[in-house]
Amino acid sequence: MKKLIRNLLKILTLGFLVIFILVAYVRKVEPTWIEVVQVPLTLPRLSPALEGYRIVQITDIHSDGWMDADRITQIAQQVNDQKPDLIALTGDYVTKNAEKFAPALKSLSSLSAPDGTIAILGNHDEWTNPKLITEVLESINIKVLKNQVITLDRKGGLLNIAGLGDAWSGEDDMGKVLQQLPGIGASIMLAHEPDVADRTAETKRFDLQLSGHSHGGQVSLPFMKLVTPPMGHKYPIGQYQIGDLTQYTSRGVGTSGIRARFNCRPEITVITLHAPNSDAFNIL
Repeated sequence: MKKLIRNLLKILTLGFLVIFILVAYVRKVEPTWIEVVQVPLTLPRLSPALEGYRIVQITDIHSDGWMDADRITQIAQQVNDQKPDLIALTGDYVTKNAEKFAPALKSLSSLSAPDGTIAILGNHDEWTNPKLITEVLESINIKVLKNQVITLDRKGGLLNIAGLGDAWSGEDDMGKVLQQLPGIGASIMLAHEPDVADRTAETKRFDLQLSGHSHGGQVSLPFMKLVTPPMGHKYPIGQYQIGDLTQYTSRGVGTSGIRARFNCRPEITVITLHAPNSDAFNIL
């Protein structure tokens, strides 16, 4: 009997130890263990003048008491280390209480790229205080696009970047975007919710869509379906092909709901663009 009790105590102790380590990992380790993901892409309409152009995407920062100014500064430095030509932010800078947490976003002022930093808003931004978040970002020279298009010109090679208003919040206006979109050059859509890609593909005007929103499921358990938010079910993580459109959904750098990640590390995405007849190959 005593031996049985001792064995049970050993099993319980081991069980509690495993649980403690797992909880520590999903809350303390993986949420801070950012992966830099290299994504080489060949865009059919990309000018040779833009060969090797690097866009670094970060998304879903979700500034809060944990994702504070110091942590955001560290992320910004990791972005700069990738030597981007352009930085793209694809929404959800806060989860709630923008008045309290949006000021920490000023730490993004250290972001540096020759063609600057552009941003769109996500659903959480629209649900909290989109005006304040826009003001904070633009105060540090980050251009916020809302159903707008900018065109970059590199030695005559044009790259059109469109920023769609948040679809879940009903702020999207694809028609307005298409009215502004030039008829020449490669075109990239920034859309917070990845499942917008079906609509983007239907236009036949875009080569690539960059999104976030889903967090890649945030907690990815073997043999279980990812739990993702509305408009993030169909294209929840990584790269997809929808007709002529390439869709890429980043796992994001922050967390929402609970501060936990498992088998789904936070991500900084480095998209390197290649022209169709370049010597580089799309290896994904």
